[in-house]
Amino acid sequence: MEVKPRDVEVAVVQIADQLERVTQQQQQFERQLARRLAVDATGLAAMEHLMRTGASTPSELSRKLGVSTAAMTLVVDRLAGAGHVSRRPHPTDRRKVVITATPATATTAQALVEPLTHGVETLISSLDTHERQTVATFLAGMLQVYDEVLDADLRAGQVPTSGGGFSIE
Repeated sequence: MEVKPRDVEVAVVQIADQLERVTQQQQQFERQLARRLAVDATGLAAMEHLMRTGASTPSELSRKLGVSTAAMTLVVDRLAGAGHVSRRPHPTDRRKVVITATPATATTAQALVEPLTHGVETLISSLDTHERQTVATFLAGMLQVYDEVLDADLRAGQVPTSGGGFSIE
């Protein structure tokens, strides 16, 4: 069956709308997760990074999240004060500290995220091999598009701002 240009136009709109809805739902989920953990968006991003990759220095976190070291110090102070992270001396550099997510917070966050993770795993499992490959190829292409746009913006001197927009530096 031949795909007609109008069919392609309709498909593009439908898929773009669905991607927008997925993005909105993901953002809503992250806001809800942040509320339930009583952290702000940057604190949540720091905790996600620590739980995914393990211990990190404040400088490493600031680079990863694209915030200043001064701002990261405030984020870590808030997270430590709430019992979400702990600080310990760096094993090889006495001048540094290492930040880790506390076991209690990691357990709580995992419990809050698990229903979503389980749902996605169930959905993926319901696809046949060809469908999974098609989805994986599409998502890899989407990531490549984002990477290209972000790289072009960085080359042009535009950097993301904390409000989600861009500023010129």
